[in-house]
Amino acid sequence: MAGGGPVQARFDMAVQIIARSMVAEVCSLYLRRASADLELFATQGLSPDAVHVTRLKPGEGLVGEIVRLGRPLNLSDAPNHPAFAYRPETGEDPYHAFLGVPLLRGGRTIGVLVVQNRTERVYGEEEVEDLQIIAMVLAEMVAGGQLVAQGALKDVEIAPNKPERLKGVRFAEGLAYGTAVMHEAPVAPEQLLSDDVAAEELRLKAAIAALQSQIDSMLDGHGLVGASFEVLETYRMFAHDRGWNRGLEEAVRSGLTAEAAVERVRSEHRARLGQARDPYLRERLHDLEDLNDRLLRHLSGEGAGATRQLPDDAILIARNLGPADILEYDRGKLKGILLEEGSSASHAGIVARALEIPCVGRLAGLRDRVSQGDRVIVDAESGETYLRPRPDAVRALEARMAVREQQRAAFARLRDTPAFTRDGAKITLLMNAGLAVDLDILGETGAEGIGLFRTEFQFMVAEELPRFNAQTQLYRRVLEAADGLPVTFRTLDLGGDKILPYLEAEREDNPALGWRAIRMGLDRPALLRLQLRALIAATNGRELHVMFPLVASVEEFRTARALVDHEVAWARKRGRPAPSQLRVGAMIEAPSLIWHLDALLPLTDFVSVGTNDLMQYLFAADRGNPRVADRYDPLSPPALRALKAIQDACVETGTPVSVCGEMAGRPLEAFALIALGFSRLSMPPGGIGPVKQMVLSCDREAAQRGVIGLLGGAAGSVRNEVETLARKLSVAI
Repeated sequence: MAGGGPVQARFDMAVQIIARSMVAEVCSLYLRRASADLELFATQGLSPDAVHVTRLKPGEGLVGEIVRLGRPLNLSDAPNHPAFAYRPETGEDPYHAFLGVPLLRGGRTIGVLVVQNRTERVYGEEEVEDLQIIAMVLAEMVAGGQLVAQGALKDVEIAPNKPERLKGVRFAEGLAYGTAVMHEAPVAPEQLLSDDVAAEELRLKAAIAALQSQIDSMLDGHGLVGASFEVLETYRMFAHDRGWNRGLEEAVRSGLTAEAAVERVRSEHRARLGQARDPYLRERLHDLEDLNDRLLRHLSGEGAGATRQLPDDAILIARNLGPADILEYDRGKLKGILLEEGSSASHAGIVARALEIPCVGRLAGLRDRVSQGDRVIVDAESGETYLRPRPDAVRALEARMAVREQQRAAFARLRDTPAFTRDGAKITLLMNAGLAVDLDILGETGAEGIGLFRTEFQFMVAEELPRFNAQTQLYRRVLEAADGLPVTFRTLDLGGDKILPYLEAEREDNPALGWRAIRMGLDRPALLRLQLRALIAATNGRELHVMFPLVASVEEFRTARALVDHEVAWARKRGRPAPSQLRVGAMIEAPSLIWHLDALLPLTDFVSVGTNDLMQYLFAADRGNPRVADRYDPLSPPALRALKAIQDACVETGTPVSVCGEMAGRPLEAFALIALGFSRLSMPPGGIGPVKQMVLSCDREAAQRGVIGLLGGAAGSVRNEVETLARKLSVAI
């Protein structure tokens, strides 16, 4: 196959050699055309006139059945199989024994290799194994590029190559066009056939042992909970599974390199489980994919921590991402993110918005439809992606990107313009932060301060618990970057989907409602006190605004505030500067506080509404679960009434209140918040320009009259009504 001469002659010679070596009367090779038809490309034993004439539709005949199943088909009496499809031009009437195996490339079936005999017999395991090895080598030869470049294979579908459009959900707004980069992409095997089977077997066993040890230490050394624990537990089960290990070892013993063996087993799993309708089985396929990737990296000597080299226009492709995963990539080169799963309220979405990286999620089947290096469009305005887009789609995108640049320029011109509504109401626009990059752009946004600094991000990207000095340095840098503007630090909001590998925690059935945020801080007061001590030291006599997340009871806030007072007294006792002004607040995220504000507010200096968690708990809908995350609308009567109750209670007691959830950064939702009476909004950096433009075009009193009238409705959402009102009032949304 690697030699010279016409492609057809090489195929003809290959099937002759296979038939002779396997003592088969027939050997046939079918390849998949771009139309998805399986075409007979070469045969020894069937009629030569059928070559390039016989075609089978997907799922048609025994060959189509192999494509559907993604695994070998071994029959003693093929004509009596229900899927058998007789084609008279082939002359296969006398043949009964049938063995067909798929040519797999990256989990996709690109062809089928078949041997047949007249006698009724079942082919042995060794014969099946031999034909699978031959099929794998043929698949690599066909897909290697040299043969495809020649005319006979120009229409053979090696990988997805047609333009495709997938509809998903917008997680972080923006547009991007670039090169697909697979998250934790596997290391491609450079050599398929081994020169030393014994040496390859030793390499494989050593890599598997290293993988097992790594996973065991990850699972046993850290008290992970919830989904993180379950994923690693599944890894451990698969990594120690005798069947998986035996399949890899048998592939190596048959003459493949260790890397090629992993790819072969991976392709078999993808072809087999990728067709499964059961979501549990498809989930197990993802676990196996991750496990195979880890094993390939161990074989390559990279282990699990190699630095990824990105193209300058990288579009990251992943099943899902944790909040720290994005931070591991070069953000100067990362232009967009596409995810199969996730939700707009997930922390990966929050980080993407903070970094202003366009992100679209919930793209079903994404990773099976895109290959490393494909050109892709991220349309995070409409929530779509275009894979291998046509030139006209690229031109349309470039025109839209030019318009967005003009809008950004317009927002930049508004940077120093005070945010007053048309009827003179002052709206304070603050920025959410948590990353070092946020500090660098604070001045560019025109924000009037940092309304929410998420301190947990420092903990999530660290290899070990940040010490007192490291925390102090970060908080001091934040205050210096703010240069006199107010900064509100939120204490650690860990737990739930934000797991630290170095912090032991028990497994929980429902971590979103479990041991997290202020509960963790109060149960481990040394952790919370260390952070409070670092915050006090960082202020060095300046103002300190600190608030506690997920306060669910008045007693929790009272206990937490006592810890702040204790640390201030500790600093003063040792002659260290205390904050010139100390303001302690609570985040209203638990619905329980809405009916206890009369007791809570007199104890606080300010409160902030965290709409992300508040909506999650108000509607009992896990914001990290894509099935329910977007099922309920924050622009609905119950949500708006809850927000109105908080605002009214704060007005009555004179308590300053802000909104720091994701709602505040979207112009339409911010319009509704202003109509409810909120005048302090904290949002991702990218939201400040659009929201300020909305504020400048808004008549607050008119907006209040319109929105208040919607609170008594029975509809599940009043989004359309709010949007109609905004357009009627000529508000820029």
